[in-house]
Amino acid sequence: MKNLFQDFNPISSKQWKQKIQFELNGADYNETLIWNSPEDIQVKPFYHKDEFQGASDLNTKASEFKICQNIFVHDLKKSNLRAIDSINRGAESIRFTIEYENTDVAKLLENIPLEKVTIYFNLTFISIDFVKKLDAIAKQQNATIFCTLDPIGQLAKDGNWFTTKEKNNFETLNLISAATTHISFISIDGGLYQNAGANMVQQIAYILAHANEYFNRITKINQPIVFEISVGTNYFFEIAKLRALRLLFNVIAKEYNHNLDCHLLVSPTKRNKTLYDYNVNMLRTTTECMSAILGGADAIANLPYDALYHKDNEFGDRIARNQLLILKHESYFDKVNNPTDGSYYIENLTHQLAEKALTLFKDIEANGGFLKQLNDGIIKRKIQESADKEQELFDAGKEILLGTNKYPNKKDRMKDNLELFPFVKIKPRKTLITPLIEKRLAEKLEQERLKEEN
Repeated sequence: MKNLFQDFNPISSKQWKQKIQFELNGADYNETLIWNSPEDIQVKPFYHKDEFQGASDLNTKASEFKICQNIFVHDLKKSNLRAIDSINRGAESIRFTIEYENTDVAKLLENIPLEKVTIYFNLTFISIDFVKKLDAIAKQQNATIFCTLDPIGQLAKDGNWFTTKEKNNFETLNLISAATTHISFISIDGGLYQNAGANMVQQIAYILAHANEYFNRITKINQPIVFEISVGTNYFFEIAKLRALRLLFNVIAKEYNHNLDCHLLVSPTKRNKTLYDYNVNMLRTTTECMSAILGGADAIANLPYDALYHKDNEFGDRIARNQLLILKHESYFDKVNNPTDGSYYIENLTHQLAEKALTLFKDIEANGGFLKQLNDGIIKRKIQESADKEQELFDAGKEILLGTNKYPNKKDRMKDNLELFPFVKIKPRKTLITPLIEKRLAEKLEQERLKEEN
């Protein structure tokens, strides 16, 4: 078969730059076409083989990503029926959020095809007995179950550890590790850092340092660690973020003789979602889910367009699930593994994000580790600095959310549609540390608009 590229003379990156400079009619190439990201990465107008650093040693499997349905468990029977209905409508995994230790898990999982459907249990408590029940079910029914326990994430988000009868949360995790063999029980709530305003380098470094605390404190980790990640609308950067995270995790995990790849459970961020012109949220979550697939997510739990102000409802869930079904079965996003191979731009971003995140990770470890910096308030201060910069850009109209700070529809009325409180909630209480606060960019503007509604 003839190689058609032989019909064309190769053009170097230098020649391309000269041609571009000529077309700019005297404008400066660097000032006009190169822009700087919040991560201090200079983005060029084109990327060329001449400057290619080499492909990352990654193996992402877009063909195997699972569509995940979130279900908050309040009524056992209704939650069970909702899970079965979601599976019948295309969901391939379920994430149950459970508040109470006395929840009858066997009843919750009744008639669910556990041999085919992955189950995640997001627990708001920590209990050895509860996790042992899940382990027994996984063994008996050959089920794939991830129990997403994250005491450090609990401390970061709530300000306090989980309440437990053991000496501390790490002792509880070690007892769970010794008592279970068939389920994954450790997770990292990386979405917290994104939703609180951390830039991508910070997100990757904090997630890795967070995981490193568990490697240092849990004697035996013989199941994959789940990373719960949030992605935003910076399309190519988000793809590279997931790739860089997986790349660095594999490097660090090998130091602990942990040879299992991480498990990425990805969701769209809430940070850029809006109350007004809420249908635009569907466009945002679509591109964010695309980034997740191309970046190597193992499972994706989409965010309903109305999640900010509506309670869970069948319509919002169906639309969110259908977005993923369209991407998977009609847009063919599951047909090719390693879909970003050969993209000089994405590989360049992956390398730069990985290098910068590794530098920050080493700095955290050299200064006492993640928990010490979390307790000292350093992590919160650094994230707040990043969040404030992004907020300033939004307030100045340089960070754009269409329908909110750009081309808003002044006729929109939302006051009567609020079933949920869509803003940061202030809950005064005694905490060990000042928790990280998740906050959307549009909150202040939306509160002002709500006050002006007739």
